[in-house]
Amino acid sequence: MRIATWNVNGLRARLEYLLGWLVDRQPDVVALQELKLVDDLFPHERFESAGYRAVTHGQKAWNGVAVLAKEPLELVQVGLPGQEARGARLITANVGGLNLTSIYCPNGKDVTHPDYHEKLTWYDSMIDHLARVATTGVPSVVAGDFNVCPAALDTWDESGLAGAIFHTAEERDRLNAILALGYGDLWRGLFPAAREYSWWDYRAGAFPKDQGLRIDFVLGDPSIARRLRCAVLDRDYRKKRQERTPSDHCPVWVDLD
Repeated sequence: MRIATWNVNGLRARLEYLLGWLVDRQPDVVALQELKLVDDLFPHERFESAGYRAVTHGQKAWNGVAVLAKEPLELVQVGLPGQEARGARLITANVGGLNLTSIYCPNGKDVTHPDYHEKLTWYDSMIDHLARVATTGVPSVVAGDFNVCPAALDTWDESGLAGAIFHTAEERDRLNAILALGYGDLWRGLFPAAREYSWWDYRAGAFPKDQGLRIDFVLGDPSIARRLRCAVLDRDYRKKRQERTPSDHCPVWVDLD
């Protein structure tokens, strides 16, 4: 079973690029973020033609999350309880007995901006929500754009960016609180010493210079981690293809038994 996550940075701008990736990589289930469109405009027919069903939690111009799957999927949760004002940032679907949650954590802008404190509050709500999910006994994966670098290995410039957004102790503490619930960072579990990234700024040649951040994760509970066989930060799909501009994020995917 191949489970993937991808912040597509605008589905309308990236649709053909995404459809080509689906054909190439053949994931079984996909968590998408930053759709930037309302549910009524989601192109279900295009995905169905490619063999995928979808459930969505969309929003005009901003945010938006979805789950795609090759097999039937059941909608479990739409939105993070208590954080509706922060937009369409969480959706959970059950696929083949597994709950997949797609999340798009707030960016926070800057540590001096009010959005930073709202980001921390959003994280606190997500920790509480996932703590409840962990008691259900249903195999669970949480995947998406977490907008935090877990450690020095996950950023191109830890010394220069220490204390800046994505690099603060407060953000890292909250991610660690999620991991403490029993979720494992599946890619890092296979590559404990590797320095690879999932996001590169469009500006200043960040991608060719490999000045990136690892902020997109597939987290799995212990029952999922035991099935892990492969994990990939799919850097090839951060490159321009057939003159199509990619997202500033690359896909991340894992293979399970």
